[in-house]
Amino acid sequence: MCADINNVYCVGRNYRLHAEELGNKVPAEPLIFLKPSHAAVPLDKAIIHLPQNAGQIHYEGELVLRIARDYVPGMSVEELVDVMALGLDFTLRDVQEDLKKKGLPWTAAKGFKNAAPLTPYIALPEQEELEATDFTVRKNGVEVQRGNVRDMIFSLQKIVEFIASRYGLGKNDLIFTGTPAGVGPVVSGDSFELFWGERLLGTCIIG
Repeated sequence: MCADINNVYCVGRNYRLHAEELGNKVPAEPLIFLKPSHAAVPLDKAIIHLPQNAGQIHYEGELVLRIARDYVPGMSVEELVDVMALGLDFTLRDVQEDLKKKGLPWTAAKGFKNAAPLTPYIALPEQEELEATDFTVRKNGVEVQRGNVRDMIFSLQKIVEFIASRYGLGKNDLIFTGTPAGVGPVVSGDSFELFWGERLLGTCIIG
């Protein structure tokens, strides 16, 4: 588990093409779910062990914000966030589809151990640089996902205000801000590389 993490908030369906690729409706407001802090592990030349015999597992690459201080109404993202990372939101897709059909919470599909690995942190760039820089996920050396904050349905500012007003937002909380199109299955032996622009932030192998 990564040290000094409190709540791990995640935003579902925050990229239109990703919602469409899974046949989901585009939400009218941010769709928020939680992962236990035990799901967050380092993605830094790591071997990540995922559940076996639980059906198909999907990767979802995301930009991750770390909250630096307790939220006060009116705060901007720049005031609230000191660093960011890239992360993988691993999902037990078959389990999730079954839970959705039954109208049950997603915890079993999203909250298992090692389900939220994240790279070492880097300083949060200025908005102009954020919008000018793509993040990418390479699986077995091939680019499978490319995302940019410009393509988010809900902006980073909207996300932090929404979470803070409904659930609270404080120091050492994390926010996984949603995944772009290109999610797909994971099997043992797959390798992942997460890039911010041309900068490699973290790698892992699925054990």
